[in-house]
Amino acid sequence: MNVAAEPRRAEAWNGPAGAHRAGHQDRYGAMRCDALRYDAMPAGVNDALFGAAAVAPGDRVLDVGCGAGATTRIAARLAAPGYAVGVDVSAPLPARARASTAVEGIANATYECADARVRAFPAGGYDVVVSRGGVRFFADRAAAFRNLVRALRPGGRLAFVCPRPPGPESEQGRALARLVDERTGPDPVAARTAMASLSDPARVREALAGYEEVTVVPVTVETVWGRDVRDAAEFLLSRVPGGALPASRLAGLEEALRPFHTGTGVRMRADVWLVTAIRP
Repeated sequence: MNVAAEPRRAEAWNGPAGAHRAGHQDRYGAMRCDALRYDAMPAGVNDALFGAAAVAPGDRVLDVGCGAGATTRIAARLAAPGYAVGVDVSAPLPARARASTAVEGIANATYECADARVRAFPAGGYDVVVSRGGVRFFADRAAAFRNLVRALRPGGRLAFVCPRPPGPESEQGRALARLVDERTGPDPVAARTAMASLSDPARVREALAGYEEVTVVPVTVETVWGRDVRDAAEFLLSRVPGGALPASRLAGLEEALRPFHTGTGVRMRADVWLVTAIRP
């Protein structure tokens, strides 16, 4: 537990990290990037998450770490005539989510800039809690999940995905080791917290001590980083604080990405844990 990290986490996500994700929401969140004509980066993760969450018409859904709201909008469509509430600690992201939701004409999705670890949610106010990775950034995981279990009705469902350490033969693990490390990401504090967080199934089960029927299932999905190698490399470099890196680095990124270029974008595997649980 590292409660002192919570203010630093909020500061990071209200700075370059949040701004970057808000400015690139199509890549980080949408199910399909129509303008670029390829599936967004986490489309496969969305499929796994909502397949497990089993959101039904009439459900009340809480989306934790909603980012720019892509998962909240998916949940809202599945839950209608119920609704979905997205919560994120980063102010730029819910603001971007509201704008996108208005454009898409979705009336049953709302957003809050709040810390789900301490937010006083209505007791038993939700049928389903989902998170596409946002829960891994909690410094105090046990406190956060205790707060979320109170937000679920008895028998309510929790479903989330979080990173799984790549195996030695993982193509993504090999490629990304050559491309970026936490020093070149927009949110090094949050990245360090996340990597030490829920990648161990034993730690997941410990954090979910107040839940029943906990399952932690390994899933491998396909992620899309760009429409071609140049597009993918430029996106990765856009994550670097302070501007672009030298042209030689761009060329190196393009070369490393070339084996993953297909007719429908630059595609790599991602290893995640798919976690589900029930409130007693």
